[in-house]
Amino acid sequence: MANAQCIFCRIIGGEIPADVVHDGGAFVAFRDIAPKAPVHILIIPRRHIASLNDVESKDGDLMGRMLLAARAIAEQEGVAEAGYRVVVNTGWNGGQSVDHMHFHVLGGRPMQWPPG
Repeated sequence: MANAQCIFCRIIGGEIPADVVHDGGAFVAFRDIAPKAPVHILIIPRRHIASLNDVESKDGDLMGRMLLAARAIAEQEGVAEAGYRVVVNTGWNGGQSVDHMHFHVLGGRPMQWPPG
C-alpha cells in the first residue's frame, strides 16, 4: 500500500521523475539524486515497507530478488569486478532518511570501513 507522504511511493506512482535503471516488477531501481559514489543506485519495493524492521517472512522472495538485482545492476554499471557495496540503513541511528525500505548499491570508488 502506497504512502502519499513517502517520496519513494511518489516516485513509484510517477509523481516524481527518476532515472530508472532496472524494473523488477515488484521493485524498481533508480539513480540516487545525491550520489555518494560514482555509482549510487537505490532499489526499492513498489509496496511501501517502512524499514527492514517491517520486512516479514512473506517478503523473503522479494528481498532475495532485490539482492540479485543489486548484483545485476553492479554488473550493468561496470563495478561488479572491482567491487561494490550494498547497504540497508534501518532507523534514525542507522542512517535511514526515507521511511521506505531500500538498498543502496554503491561503487566506482574504494569504500572505507567502518562506513560511518
